[in-house]
Amino acid sequence: MDLAGRVLYRDGLVLVIDKPAGVPVHAGPGGGPNLEQGFDSLRFGWKRPPALAHRLDRETSGCLVLGRHPKALRRLGRLFASGRVGKTYWAWTAGAPREEAGLIEAPLLKRSTRAGGWSMQVDGEGKQAATRYRVLERRKDGIARIECRPLTGRTHQIRAHLAHLGCPVVGDTRYGGPRASRTLLHARAVSLPLHEGREPVAAEAPLPADIEAFLAGAGRQV
Repeated sequence: MDLAGRVLYRDGLVLVIDKPAGVPVHAGPGGGPNLEQGFDSLRFGWKRPPALAHRLDRETSGCLVLGRHPKALRRLGRLFASGRVGKTYWAWTAGAPREEAGLIEAPLLKRSTRAGGWSMQVDGEGKQAATRYRVLERRKDGIARIECRPLTGRTHQIRAHLAHLGCPVVGDTRYGGPRASRTLLHARAVSLPLHEGREPVAAEAPLPADIEAFLAGAGRQV
């Protein structure tokens, strides 16, 4: 995999790459290819490869942040932990919320069943989770494009929150979405306030070809 050709931003601290869908960011219990296996090609003159500053789900595409050395990773870790990283996702959903924009505040708790495996469910005993959303597009075929900005970083937060809102992500069968080639969730942009008194580092990932192809075949846009 040519990860060097997927770099969206690079400086002495960080790399932002355009993660392809369908590849996990690190090795799982079942083995198989993963993104970390290609990090050696992202040294760009440094003695060691970069490392993950956060995670994206296997099927999610788009902006993935890497730290180029331990000091950078510690700084990035503090930014992510304090909620100072600006993250923008695009989701294509089955249906759309009534309101054009809003804030979803719904605590999430991990639950497991023998039949369906695990998922994150809205539950008063769960951890606080908040997501801002804005409807960018409503299509005649019932698919909507929704911009989501998570204010917290819970597992599957956007997927669970959109399902709770009544508009699950297309392809996300775990949370009630209709079947598709993959979950249509894209990490569109990221903003990193790395330096005090300076503009945040920003990167934006282009729309993946598989989502473009899906939308072209799903019906004419409004």
